[in-house]
Amino acid sequence: MTADQVLVGLGLIVVLAVASQLLANRLRVPALLVLLPVGFAAGALTDDVDPERLLGAAFSPLVSLAVALILYEAGLGLDLERLKGHTRRVVHRLLWLGTVLTVVSAALFAVPVLHMSMGAAVMLAAILVVSGPTVVGPLLGFVRPTERLQRVLIWEGSLIDPVGGILGAFVFHGVVAADGHHRFGSQLGEFSVSAAVGLAGGVAGAALLWLVLSRVRLSEELGTSVQIAAVVGVAAACDVLRDDTGLISAVVMGMAMANLPGVDIPARRPFFDTLVSLIIGLLFVSISATVTPSSLRHVVLPSLALVALLVLVTRPLVAHLATLGTDVPRGERWFIGWMAPRGIVAAATASTFSAELIEKDIAGAERILPATFVVIVATVMLYGLTAYPVARRLGVLRPARSRPLLVGGAPWAVDLARALDSAGLDVLMWAGAERERARIVEAGLQLAPGELLASATGAGAELEGITGVLLLTGEDDFNALASMTLRESVEGPVHRLASPSTSHGVVAPYTGGESLFGAALTGPELSRRYEAGSRVVARPAGDALPSGHALLFVVDPDGRLTPVTDARAPVPGTGDTVILLSPPAGVLTG
Repeated sequence: MTADQVLVGLGLIVVLAVASQLLANRLRVPALLVLLPVGFAAGALTDDVDPERLLGAAFSPLVSLAVALILYEAGLGLDLERLKGHTRRVVHRLLWLGTVLTVVSAALFAVPVLHMSMGAAVMLAAILVVSGPTVVGPLLGFVRPTERLQRVLIWEGSLIDPVGGILGAFVFHGVVAADGHHRFGSQLGEFSVSAAVGLAGGVAGAALLWLVLSRVRLSEELGTSVQIAAVVGVAAACDVLRDDTGLISAVVMGMAMANLPGVDIPARRPFFDTLVSLIIGLLFVSISATVTPSSLRHVVLPSLALVALLVLVTRPLVAHLATLGTDVPRGERWFIGWMAPRGIVAAATASTFSAELIEKDIAGAERILPATFVVIVATVMLYGLTAYPVARRLGVLRPARSRPLLVGGAPWAVDLARALDSAGLDVLMWAGAERERARIVEAGLQLAPGELLASATGAGAELEGITGVLLLTGEDDFNALASMTLRESVEGPVHRLASPSTSHGVVAPYTGGESLFGAALTGPELSRRYEAGSRVVARPAGDALPSGHALLFVVDPDGRLTPVTDARAPVPGTGDTVILLSPPAGVLTG
């Protein structure tokens, strides 16, 4: 190919990947629903989008390194201290039961139905073990099931990716060894060498990263670049020493960095998240483009039969066995059994392993990638289109009502929290000063444990079901800085009080964003009115606000909270509850 053709092809892949993700975001559907058909259509309709022609022998190694970055990012979310109690028991069962039953059922089914050798069938089954947070996360974000379901499914998805990656590498070496007619001892030796190389590389890479990140002060951008370079370098070195052990090293590095002391890696990493999102888009478009219509001709119907087995038999069986003897209700048990889409790691490992097995003349290996493609498309479409109505039917949707986190413990802020609580909201509070924390507890309100940024960062907010943050402390600069930080980590809105004047504070007057209650009701003004006798009250919305009262919030009948800001003021409707600031004592109202 000429240089111009390569540029056109690579440019098309990038544009199609990002455009597909943008379209999926606008349609509020999982990105895979758009990426897969777009990549397949591009590969079928034009010769320009053909990564194997564009990159040649470099395509497979680049896919392997890209997957290593994805698995490292997934490993960073595996803080083992957060996996405990009831959740730990269910997740552990889902992992080992899901792995065993999926491999056994899929392999035994694929041999006669997809006409594969046992080696190729076991390889396909090992690939289909994985689900992954990149697929499950967006689906759960759209469905919004109960908090316990969210925890269980996110943890299963985060852990099953590295488990599947390691299992896939082990099975690959086992299939190659078996095809070479090596004895069991030789195969076990191959497994041991692969595991040792991957684990050693991961430990060495994690130790190097730990030394750099804990001893050298780096900016977020440079720290992210160091992590990327370490993961890519270690994974490449491991793959050179032993094929496909880079995936094992990446998983080990991610899990180690998430659990080693002395390293502070944020729960949300904007640059890294953007990079991984782009890699996922590029991989799906590229890998889908390699699946030709001719390769699907005799695979589609058998693969759909395999999907039916996995969706209707294997997954429900795994879910019910995993929750047996626990207090998981029937509805949640059935929903767990209806959530196991396959995603990017399955596609990438299928592309990598199938190509190498085809080169080694493993019977049926040429069907691994198209069968995986069909399973991914079918499961993502099925779960993506049915997850919400199924969750609603089973009664496992999270309540629509808001759950705000109020930061600050001034008397008027506690009064506001009590008014929101009386309006039916599940209110969470946090304060730094001990006297303010005691005031919150005395008021009978729920106090968030730990530090603010540990209680309100992305992972913590998701676990607690927080839908927004209200920064109400008396320190305007703190409110401004915290709002800038939390906007990157909290999915819901983050609001702060307006600063009293342009001369008040070093940061507060110069940061953007909507201010709560408008410019007139600043923190000092609210405190002054409260000391003079004003109180925060909740009452049903009427035709007009009582004279002298200031509107603060509107709570609709479903419990959704809408604040008054300097940019907009909600109009109360029939059935709404309004949160008002009453006039100070002695002020006449009429």
